[in-house]
Amino acid sequence: QVQLVESGGGLVQTGGSLTLSCAASGSIFRVNTMGWYRGAPGKQRELVATITRGSNTNYADSVKGRFTTSRDNAKNTVYLQMNSLKPEDTAVYYCYAAIITGVATTTRDYWGQGTQVTVSS
Repeated sequence: QVQLVESGGGLVQTGGSLTLSCAASGSIFRVNTMGWYRGAPGKQRELVATITRGSNTNYADSVKGRFTTSRDNAKNTVYLQMNSLKPEDTAVYYCYAAIITGVATTTRDYWGQGTQVTVSS
């Protein structure tokens, strides 16, 4: 069994910062690409950032220069540092991880429970 647990969401003012964490645990052989999606009310869920096991990153244009994702492979944890937050960043943020377990040869995607980020005007 694999579980991803997110933390770090909250309420901040415009221009503020938050750091989200997402830790994978369970029967893990290897964690490959990890990343973040977000879903705002009335909007389709969008990709925010990805990071490979070798820490190669990609970002949505809307967050480039403001958000930074990183990872600690020893802890199977991915982070999302969010700076200069805007009201349009308000959403539920979901982490994911592509994981190879000890009971399967196929890489599977696992998702965190989501954490609410609210940016007030």
